[in-house]
Amino acid sequence: MKYTILMALLSLVILPGCKKAVDAIIEKSIPSTSAKSEIKYTIAKSSQYCDQNSYKPVETQEMKFIVKFDSTAIYQTASPENQYDINKLYGFSDNNADHHQFSARFGWRWSNNALHLFAYVYNDAAVISRELAIVDIGKEITCSIQVTSSSYLFSVNGISERMPRMATTANAKGYQLYPYFGGDEVAPHDIHIWIRNL
Repeated sequence: MKYTILMALLSLVILPGCKKAVDAIIEKSIPSTSAKSEIKYTIAKSSQYCDQNSYKPVETQEMKFIVKFDSTAIYQTASPENQYDINKLYGFSDNNADHHQFSARFGWRWSNNALHLFAYVYNDAAVISRELAIVDIGKEITCSIQVTSSSYLFSVNGISERMPRMATTANAKGYQLYPYFGGDEVAPHDIHIWIRNL
């Protein structure tokens, strides 16, 4: 393999028109990131979306992951009433629809000097949320969303809560949903969240 890459690079020097072929060889030689590796997501100050927010199709009966927050999850909103808005953590759209129509994901917020996790669901454009647990900053938290024909089963470190599901697909079918700040406001400072798919 090293010989192939060396020859490809040498041909790039000799034959500048062969750049596409060399790029393809080099790209194939770079190891891909494992689905089980930890990813650091950053929501930059004055933003709502995280830095790694690419489109990824999802079809699953269960999404399971480990999440860890650091002290950047502690924040104060500009308007006091927005402190109780639920930020979005991780999940998926469902029913082959937009996530504001059908989706299931975890939510989070910092309020009353604690980090709260929520089940957060859209069914036919109506949102339902329910607090699941208060969790520790700096600790790994195991989360999952299991899908049945009529419900989502949210679990956080062994604590479970069933939420209604009105989607008609047998499995959850849609696209990945990533960390997002808000609510009404943008992030007051950089926020870092680590997630590892299981």
